[in-house]
Amino acid sequence: MSAVRLTHPFPRCLWPSLNVDRLKSTGRFLGMETTVKRSRRTKIIATLGPASDTPEMIETLFRAGADVFRLNMSHLPREKLPEKIEVIRTIERELKHPIAILVDLQGPKLRVAAFAEGAAILENGATFVLDSDPTPGDVGRVFLPHPEILSALEPGHCVIIDDGKLRLTVTEVSEGRAVTRVEVGGRISNRKGVSLPDTVIPVAAMTEKDRGDLDAALAAGADWIAVSFVQRPEDVAEVKKVAAGRALVMAKIEKPQALTRLEEIIEVSDGLMVARGDLGVEMPLEQVPGVQKRITRASRRMGKPVVVATQMLESMITAPVPTRAEVSDVATAVYEGADAVMLSAESASGSFPVEAITMMSRIAEQVERDALYWTILSAQRSEPDATASDAIAAAAHQMVDALGLTAVMAWTHSGSTALRLARSRPNATIIALTPKRETARRLALCWGTHPIVTKDASDVDDMAFRAAKFAVRERFAEIGGRIIVVAGVPFGTPGATNLVRIAFVTREHAAKA
Repeated sequence: MSAVRLTHPFPRCLWPSLNVDRLKSTGRFLGMETTVKRSRRTKIIATLGPASDTPEMIETLFRAGADVFRLNMSHLPREKLPEKIEVIRTIERELKHPIAILVDLQGPKLRVAAFAEGAAILENGATFVLDSDPTPGDVGRVFLPHPEILSALEPGHCVIIDDGKLRLTVTEVSEGRAVTRVEVGGRISNRKGVSLPDTVIPVAAMTEKDRGDLDAALAAGADWIAVSFVQRPEDVAEVKKVAAGRALVMAKIEKPQALTRLEEIIEVSDGLMVARGDLGVEMPLEQVPGVQKRITRASRRMGKPVVVATQMLESMITAPVPTRAEVSDVATAVYEGADAVMLSAESASGSFPVEAITMMSRIAEQVERDALYWTILSAQRSEPDATASDAIAAAAHQMVDALGLTAVMAWTHSGSTALRLARSRPNATIIALTPKRETARRLALCWGTHPIVTKDASDVDDMAFRAAKFAVRERFAEIGGRIIVVAGVPFGTPGATNLVRIAFVTREHAAKA
């Protein structure tokens, strides 16, 4: 049996919030050897930062429940990226379990320039001008060092400054100048951010900084690349062209403009992220929950992994327990069938990163034990596409339901077989057996998958025997039980899923495990 050892024990002061008895019962405790097995299907993404910067803390977060680590290039210097990735890869090798790394590109940051006195107070109803004059600003105007914005603004467009604290409406535009009316006034100071919910900005989602960060991330071996401020499918296609299959590309939906071409963006993307923080700035807050459901369901329907992110356990940045509303928020994302839920500042800079991971894991586990969870997922299940691969995946799902099985063994080269199985959310763990370590890492983000790196099957009998062996070894099946094996023949051919088989688990499989 493949085993792991905890080399960096949990600090004693964190034991109460980590639920020591529960960790003992699953084998994830001091000095105990165990396979890495999650008791939930929803994955957890943890953002790394000052609060989770050491190898010891990263390993502790993984053991507490993190499946994916996010590296945010808005805060991480490019030269430190290879070092961070290597730390995660070292932990991965020690624990013998694939870990996904998500590198989040910063994207274009639109900001006003400086003020002569450092700030100004804008009164409601006043006129305020955004222009191309680099002279320091005052109470009547400020330099906007983005000519592409000034050329794209139109009368009636809304301009939001400083994450929604100030709101302007464009009343008049001319070359290099936009006159606005102050709808919601207040203090505006140097370099505050600008958001444009009504304006399609004629700039690419990748800046020069992003291009350098992307090259560094690909060279260092990132598994997923998140593209910020996507407005159109071309923004994602540009990154995918550079990535050239070396990493999967995730579109962050954080601008209302993306919603008008959502299906096109999903089609070209490998995954989606509902970035609710910026969405909540650029559109009415009361619309965000509906948009979250729309994106989640559309992504699931099209078979693309979807992540729900931002402010999920925000109060745990400074408190050891979340609010009841936050628990409900995380649970809602899980009920909707999101592939993963993400922590940002909670794990990057908060005072209780381990507690936040543990709490998120406990919420997901509780939701997935609820019969209503499976009722909701079943109601949202889409019809399979008219392909052999989707027909096989649908048949495997029906077998799981009819026979009450707990594991589907998916032999996969590119990961597409496991993704097809996950699309319909079967009530069974999808154990993805792949000869490619890169595929295993990428699948660590996807709902219900338990990736294992192993050599490819040599024939159908070898496929079934080794699948049963791994099912026993990973504690997803017992002697006398049955499993489903899904694969493509000939072996090693990407996208050729065409075989499903029921296999019995015997003592011989257990002996070989």
